[in-house]
Formats: sequence, C-alpha cells, structure tokens
Amino acid sequence: MPNEVAQSLAAKKCRPCEGGLPKYDSQQSQAQLAALDGWRLSHGGDRIRKDWKMQDFAAAMEFLSRVAELAEAEGHHPDLHLEGYRNVWIELTTHAIGGLSENDFILAAKIDRLPARVKN
Repeated sequence: MPNEVAQSLAAKKCRPCEGGLPKYDSQQSQAQLAALDGWRLSHGGDRIRKDWKMQDFAAAMEFLSRVAELAEAEGHHPDLHLEGYRNVWIELTTHAIGGLSENDFILAAKIDRLPARVKN
C-alpha cells in the first residue's frame, strides 16, 4: 500500500448501510482518493473507479472472483466490469445514500491488496 492512510483504510471493516452513513462531499472524497493508487471519481463524483488490464481472460476472471469474495465478506458490493476479455474496471458507490461513503474507500483499499495478474 502506498501510505499509512491506505493501510488504515484496509484495516477497517465496512459498516452496514441502509442509508445511515454520511455521504462524503467532494473534499472528503478527494482527500481519501489521494491515499489510493489509481482510483478516480466518476459519475459526477458519486462513484470511484479503477481500471486494470489483465494478462488474459483467466487472470481477469480470477481477479473478479477474488473481488466478489471480498465484497461478500465486507457486505459492500461494487459494480464489476469486464470488456475485451481482459479489461477490468470496478466502480464503487454506496447505493443506499446515492454517493460515496467511507465504505467505498475501505473496499477500494482492500481491493488494491488483492493479487492481480496485470499486463505489464
């Protein structure tokens, strides 16, 4: 992980959300993004996104499977995308609040710790 903030995020557990979590404003989101490698705002600031180019289709599916297992364990589910057999992108948002919460950045930090066979 690139820094202590990202490590701190990865050490946390996502909190259950049925609309009770505070929605991050733009400044809060930008501050959290600064700690994460390769994630960026999308959908007008209501989501964060990261893209990967995997070695091949099998590597992409392996990675997405790991992300799915992690998401289930955290109780926070991202939008997973695979296009062109090895191009993966993930978007995170807290659907119940219509924007970003700490959960999104926690899960992003944890996703960054997963093994991924990316194309160099």
